[in-house]
Amino acid sequence: MGRPPSTAERRAAFRAILAGKDCIHPASVHDPIAGRIAADLGFEAAMFAGSVASLTVLGAPDIIVLTLTEFADQARRICRGGAPPLLVDADHGYGNALNVMRTVEELETAGIAALTIEDTDLPRGHGVGEPGLLSLEAGLGKMRAAVAAREEKGLVVIARTSALNLVNLDEAVRRAKAYVGTGVDGLFFTGVNDWDQLAAIQAVSGGLPIILGGTPAKMADKARLASHGVRVALQGHQPFAAAVAAIHATLKALRDGTAPADLQGIAPAALMKQVTREADYATAARDFL
Repeated sequence: MGRPPSTAERRAAFRAILAGKDCIHPASVHDPIAGRIAADLGFEAAMFAGSVASLTVLGAPDIIVLTLTEFADQARRICRGGAPPLLVDADHGYGNALNVMRTVEELETAGIAALTIEDTDLPRGHGVGEPGLLSLEAGLGKMRAAVAAREEKGLVVIARTSALNLVNLDEAVRRAKAYVGTGVDGLFFTGVNDWDQLAAIQAVSGGLPIILGGTPAKMADKARLASHGVRVALQGHQPFAAAVAAIHATLKALRDGTAPADLQGIAPAALMKQVTREADYATAARDFL
């Protein structure tokens, strides 16, 4: 198994994805074991979403009650465990543009490869139904602050906007054009539902790589996505939901009287040894204890 790639190597690998010609699907991960499984399966990159972080750390829905410290600590654990280059969803940067700078500092120290900062007006205010967008000026301030805050130039900073699903395509195009000039390394969009929308976004992307936060089934064509400048396309966060289902089924079976030896879906001993890197620890114990 050996030592995982260094932080610098993982950042360089993520930049190579963005500079390449292909579109990849990252593994959605939530803890060190999930990150290691993604690495063992050969995923080129991994994704740690804000929604998944809230579920994992707090057992809470994605309503922005997670703190930066909690998010960064979990990202650090995932990176330390040997995950592939990790892209994280830093939401709104946990406050204003100055908070964004602090967010970048904490996540950079955690060892991530890339982060997104979005222009959604979060957290939701009193009496507000669905959140809206920050003003374009405030969004620009956050993106510039994020770029200025990084110390290691290998860290990838991506501007994220929900303008397409919160407002319309024209606003998404307007923000894409503006964010290109902030020095970010890529553009992240949610709500893209057809090829015409994607083409309109690509036309104003200034050659920056595009990341999509999910696509409908009719757009599940990685080669065509790649031809439109998409380098990373998320597929959702099913692994965490699958883990919840497995834990629920196992505990229910035990509660209902199933003998431990008769449980289904249990990871075999060899897989548990692999994901815990038991051989590496045994070697270290032999060499140093």
